[in-house]
Amino acid sequence: MKLTIERAAILKSLAHVQSVVERRNAIPILSNVLIEADGGDMSLSATDMDIDIVDRTPADVQQEGAVTAPVHTLYDIVRKLPDGSQVELSLEGEGGQVELRSGRSNFSLQSLPKDDFPAIGSEDLSNEFTLPAGELRQLVDRTRFAISTEETRYYLNGIYLHAAEADGVKLLRAVATDGHRLARIEMPLPQGAENIPGVIVPRKAVNELRRLIDESSDDVKISLTENKIRFSFGSVILTSKLIDGTFPDYDRVIPTGNDKTLDVDSKVFRNAVDRVSTISTEKSRAIKLTMSEGSLSLAATSPDAGSASEDLEVGYTADGLEIGFNSRYLLDIANQIEGDSMQFVLADAASPTIIKDVADSAALYVLMPMRV
Repeated sequence: MKLTIERAAILKSLAHVQSVVERRNAIPILSNVLIEADGGDMSLSATDMDIDIVDRTPADVQQEGAVTAPVHTLYDIVRKLPDGSQVELSLEGEGGQVELRSGRSNFSLQSLPKDDFPAIGSEDLSNEFTLPAGELRQLVDRTRFAISTEETRYYLNGIYLHAAEADGVKLLRAVATDGHRLARIEMPLPQGAENIPGVIVPRKAVNELRRLIDESSDDVKISLTENKIRFSFGSVILTSKLIDGTFPDYDRVIPTGNDKTLDVDSKVFRNAVDRVSTISTEKSRAIKLTMSEGSLSLAATSPDAGSASEDLEVGYTADGLEIGFNSRYLLDIANQIEGDSMQFVLADAASPTIIKDVADSAALYVLMPMRV
């Protein structure tokens, strides 16, 4: 194998694939990237056995072939090469050495047999639909902060993606919850998604996907079955196993009888929570909200740091209410509110509270209160 490629092109491809690979691997071949040269393209493939990623980019291929190389070492080398330089990659002899040359720099990297590299599945996944990258970014951003990190409740360690129906309208919904808060976003059901199974996309796959589509303007083709999902866009194909579990019936925790509403400027509220929570203890991060007609008071106390409070003008006409929340959870939700106003729909100090973006009915958040 022998190819030449511009530094920026191979660096971009390596950046796409290298973060899937764990820094420490009990299986040596999983530390490597599979480099394949054919036609006028270079293909890079990496996997951790749960997630596969393949990225193709044009290259000057002098000799077709395939080789594996340690991906993090290769990425670090290319990253440190001068801008605009040409990178030549080749497999020399039978010794299993990958040679990298660029200008006056020469590197020889230990390779492992390409036949040892796990086969990356290219099987057809029966359900297929397309989403604009911007909508997919929104879907991920509005939910992933609520994904649970508690490994014992593994079925909460991802985003639940499924088809739903409300008021006769067919919807695509994404839901995440960690038991303390819940985030749900919905959008019109894309063509082709009518029969998709409800699937739980794992946290790592969600984070990799979000990183990869960060600057993409391409439509994303989503293909899935009950145990696998694939995202294809631009030069990248990301495939992930799905979490084998049953997501809880989240509709049961979205309250329907809350009768008190509070409307507040989202930016003013977010900044006030941020300031007042500076005093809250690291362990509980508790902040107390006291509501009366037209007014909201935020307060936090800490045995070590002292106390803080701030008063805001709000739209509130119901009976007075005191309720406590984890300030970090409040901020996580407030950071998703893009409109000027956010609305709290409350019942009492012990019941879950609904939080909405007044300007965007597609997203809904539920937050459990805490004692303060």
